[in-house]
Amino acid sequence: MKKQKPISPRTLEGRIMATTTTLTVDLFVSVDGWAGSDGLPGYFGYFGPDLGAWDQAEGALPQRVIMGRRTYEAFAELPDEAWGDTYEMTMGLDKTIFSTTLTEVPWPNARIATDLIAEIAAMKADGGAPIRTWGSLALVRQLLNAGLVDRLRILTFPLFAGDAGRNAAFTEVASADLELVDHRVLDNRIVLTEYRPTGKDIPRA
Repeated sequence: MKKQKPISPRTLEGRIMATTTTLTVDLFVSVDGWAGSDGLPGYFGYFGPDLGAWDQAEGALPQRVIMGRRTYEAFAELPDEAWGDTYEMTMGLDKTIFSTTLTEVPWPNARIATDLIAEIAAMKADGGAPIRTWGSLALVRQLLNAGLVDRLRILTFPLFAGDAGRNAAFTEVASADLELVDHRVLDNRIVLTEYRPTGKDIPRA
């Protein structure tokens, strides 16, 4: 039998990187840092054709969706007409809802999980489709603090939500260094910035 050559650390690292699934977090925020609002329309009232095209294109990519109970319940309560042409595509996605209280979800291709960090670590290691968050700030904060996020995409909408704002986007998120990967403007008003957490500490005096 021919003796196999040992695998170099660089080759092994390359194989691991090639089989590790990426986790992307998407956050929609106002300029003053709110990820939600009371009394304002969806998308803070700034939905436009570029944003719609971006959202549709992202939704059509292979992916596994993760969300918390509150986000799931908000989507589950939407009337059929609110989904437009995206219902069948959304229901076809693999979806994981993290909850300690739900016992079942009627959506197809959906399952319930309880241990967020362990579950996401396993999903990232299995080499499956990329993972993407839907809303779920509590989950996002835990994932950022656990160092499991590969891409952080922030869509900043052109308003101060002020008294209407709710859910401060980055409350209780630990300090972390970010590398700017990409940026662009949608509908001449919404700024999309994409970051990669580097795993390094922030600059300190």
